Amino acid sequence: MHDIRTIRDNPAAFDAAMARRGLAPVADEILALDAERRALTTKVQEAQSRRNEASKAIGKAMGQGDTETAEALKAEVGELKKTLPDMEEQDRALAIRLTDMIAALPNLVAPEVPDGAGEDDNVYLREWGEKPAFDFEPKEHADLAPDLGMDFETGARIAGARFTFLRGDIARLHRALGQYMLDTNTSEHGFTECNPPLLVREDAGIGTGQLPKFSEDLFQTTDGRYLISTSEMSLGNSFREQIFEESDFPMRITALTPCFRSEAGSAGRDTRGFIRQHQFEKVELIAAALPEHSEAEHDRITAIAEGLLQSLGLHYRVMQLCAGDMGATMLKTYDLEVWLPGQGAYREISSCSNGGEYQPRRMNARYRPDGAKKTEYFHLLNGSGLAVGRTLVAIMENYQQADGSVIIPEVLHPYMGGVTKLDPAT
Repeated sequence: MHDIRTIRDNPAAFDAAMARRGLAPVADEILALDAERRALTTKVQEAQSRRNEASKAIGKAMGQGDTETAEALKAEVGELKKTLPDMEEQDRALAIRLTDMIAALPNLVAPEVPDGAGEDDNVYLREWGEKPAFDFEPKEHADLAPDLGMDFETGARIAGARFTFLRGDIARLHRALGQYMLDTNTSEHGFTECNPPLLVREDAGIGTGQLPKFSEDLFQTTDGRYLISTSEMSLGNSFREQIFEESDFPMRITALTPCFRSEAGSAGRDTRGFIRQHQFEKVELIAAALPEHSEAEHDRITAIAEGLLQSLGLHYRVMQLCAGDMGATMLKTYDLEVWLPGQGAYREISSCSNGGEYQPRRMNARYRPDGAKKTEYFHLLNGSGLAVGRTLVAIMENYQQADGSVIIPEVLHPYMGGVTKLDPAT
């Protein structure tokens, strides 16, 4: 959400910022509606004030025996009582229109973010590790999967396309990955583990910015709630409508949850395999930071996600997203892309972002600086630490053997009860 005062103070700069997102100028339309609403609000307040003054004056006139004035005042009050409700309703409707118009706009873009229209304009920053070498032609995970217990057909029979049924050791490996990530984030990096709701109300979706813009990508229940597309929705809203002290920061929370996405607009993309599912698990990292510390916190979250990939021995690269490829709620984003030798391509496995005050402003989450009376908005950041299903895919493709088996990374052995390899069914 944007501060209307920022738009009033420099509409040209605001339009320039939105242009970096590929949007047409919007400031004039917003300010016209803002002016209309403010003018009506003034009229409503004047009418309310006059109604109150006239109501008090009636008693005074009656006490002085001035019946004529009292009757005139009564008539005036009666007329105001008739017209005020409509004016107040119009005022509320204009306020909602203005809020909705601003709420639908994406976040600003940090000055250092490169311009660009899409992923081809993202900027390479660095990489870690090396691509594995094979003395055989590596397979895609979808071709390895059926013999390892990753059952796409059963998932589809139960729930339809883009659902998968895991059996046996691969199901245990999937669980082990989530547990390992969660344990690392809490024991080594000071995040507090949470178990949040998987359903949220509409205002929570608005708070973190999934609504109203991305409603088509969410599953909605019959009572108006939404299944979370990421636990950012529920973790982020744990701060909503609260005022914190400066000493409370930083606040760092994490959760391993199922996530649900309709994948609207992704027809034909990643239809094979475990990459793009309607239901998947992800470990989310959420940090609330003071504005002056948010850039360092962004680097910290990114380093945590990188450390997880390094501990699993997975080659990856870090890309800075351009303005046109960033999520709508974020100021700045780094994507970690893991190498998948079966596909011969890098695929996103973690997205680490600084959203600034955009989300706290939408959810009215603030803090009081030391010694100050006025509250301010803190910054909210998030990152995947990591996407569990995509990490499973990366292990399958990078650790595959010629016989179709998959070696399990050593750091996961304590979670696997003695199982060190996924063996294909015979």
